[in-house]
Amino acid sequence: MQLVLATRNAHKVDEIRRILADAGLTGLDLLSLDRWPDLPDAPEDAPDFEGNALAKARYVYAHTGIPAVADDSGIEVAALDWGPGVHSKRFTPEGTAATNNLRLLQELEGVTDRRARFRCVLALVGPQGALTASGTVLGVIGHAPRGSGGFGYDPLFWPDEAPGRTMAELSPEEKDAISHRGRAFRQLPALLRRWGWT
Repeated sequence: MQLVLATRNAHKVDEIRRILADAGLTGLDLLSLDRWPDLPDAPEDAPDFEGNALAKARYVYAHTGIPAVADDSGIEVAALDWGPGVHSKRFTPEGTAATNNLRLLQELEGVTDRRARFRCVLALVGPQGALTASGTVLGVIGHAPRGSGGFGYDPLFWPDEAPGRTMAELSPEEKDAISHRGRAFRQLPALLRRWGWT
């Protein structure tokens, strides 16, 4: 059985493969969008994570003819009215981890309420229709980046479930156990079973 992961992000592909293997999902040929280098990026203009995930999965399924799973995720910060949210990847014009993290620190300068959460919504789309699942991890934003693991906002995010360490200081296995993406993608086997895939 084939399933397209609607991403070209190598870090994300590795993370998802690891999560699904740990969840016991076997017999599935997971493809990334690297298999379709000429396929333009899917639109991401919905106002929420679910809308973007569904749009990406529907787009990839329509263009490849293979059932697709897409996710949209980001960081939400209490002091920023739970933003940047769906704009996490494009929080700055450059859209790099370094510039996004720097802007987040600047926005929170002098702010004491540094509560935050990572959220992920995945969408599975195929001939049987569309299904979604979500995951969240709670924490706070630190005052400076720490750690060399992970990607994106991980060096700034201190998860409540790993006291004293940022997400970027966790091992891949520790991160998968508590991450928003891990919690969402561990539900994928159940979604596939609803489709009759075993």
